[in-house]
Amino acid sequence: MKVFMIGEAANHIDKLAPHVPSEFELVPLPREAAYSAAYDAQIGPQDCVVSLRLSRRGTALPRFRMLHVPGAGLDGIEMESLPPECVVCNVFEHEIPIAEFVMLAMLEWQVRLRSLSSEFTAERWSEIYRQRRPHGELYGKVFGLVGLGRIGRAVARLARAFGMQVLALDKYAGAIEGVVDRLLAPEEFPELLAQADFIGITCPLTAETRNLFDADAFARMKRSAVLINVSRAEIANEQALYAALSEQRIGGAVLDVWYRYPANETETVAPSNRPFHTLPNVIATPHSSAWTTDLPYRRYAVIGKNLTSLARGEPLLNVVRSPER
Repeated sequence: MKVFMIGEAANHIDKLAPHVPSEFELVPLPREAAYSAAYDAQIGPQDCVVSLRLSRRGTALPRFRMLHVPGAGLDGIEMESLPPECVVCNVFEHEIPIAEFVMLAMLEWQVRLRSLSSEFTAERWSEIYRQRRPHGELYGKVFGLVGLGRIGRAVARLARAFGMQVLALDKYAGAIEGVVDRLLAPEEFPELLAQADFIGITCPLTAETRNLFDADAFARMKRSAVLINVSRAEIANEQALYAALSEQRIGGAVLDVWYRYPANETETVAPSNRPFHTLPNVIATPHSSAWTTDLPYRRYAVIGKNLTSLARGEPLLNVVRSPER
C-alpha cells in the first residue's frame, strides 16, 4: 500500500515510518497536489492520502481507500470530491499545546512580562523599583469558551486551575462535571459576551459559526474584554473585529489564525485585508499555538496506527466519514 503525504505532511515521513509496516511505501507530494490533478494518476484504489487540504473544485478525485487529515479541522477538505469508498479520519493531540498557549496569552495580557523585562536595566533599577506598576492576575476572572470539544475542555481545565470562572457555549457538549462552571445554551451567547473578561474561540468553522462574532457580538462584550482566537479566523468577522479593536470598543485580541494563507511554497499573501498586527491591543502570532516540537510525533503515531488498522481490517480511530457501500 502506498501512502501519499501531501504538502506539509510530507515533512513528517520520518515520524510516520516507525508506526507502519515496512512494506508500506510513503510517497511525498508537493503542496500543489492538494488542488491539482497533475499527480492523481499516481494514486491507486488501495492507496491512502495524508493531507490537511484536498480539493478538486467540483471534479472527482481518483479512487483511494483513506484520507487521513493530520489535524482536527476539516474545512480544507472538499468532501464531495472524495471517492465514495474513501473513509476519512482526523487526529487531535493539539489540545495540549493550544491550551498552554491560551493560558500563556492570558497571563501575558495580565502580567505583561515582556514589558516588565524590557524596561529593566541596572541603571534604572532604583527608579523602576520605586515606581513599579501593579499588574493584573487571572484569579477570579471570567473566561468564556465558545466550543467545548477537546481543545475547549483542555483549556477549561487549566483555566479553572488558575482560579478562573469558566463559562462555555456548546450545544453538542456532553457531561461537564469538573470541566466548566456553567454550560450555556446557544441562545445565552449574549450572556457569555457580557460576562467574560476573556473569550476563547475553540469551536470549528461551520455555516453556523462563520461570522458568529459580528459587530453586534463585539458591542455586547466588555470594553476591557480580550478575544483569543485559536480556531479559524472567519468565526470572527474580519471588518467588525478590526473596527472593534481599532476603535478600542473591546480591550484587545490574541489572534493566532488568519483570513488568508499561502497556497504554495512561493506565494506571498497578507494574513488579512486589515493591518491587525499594527494595533497596540493585538498580539498576532503565525498560527503557531499548536506547533510544538512534540506534537507531530504524537499525531503521526495515531495516523500510523490507523493506517495499520485499515490494512488489517481492524476498527479505526477518529472516523469522520465512513465509506459508502
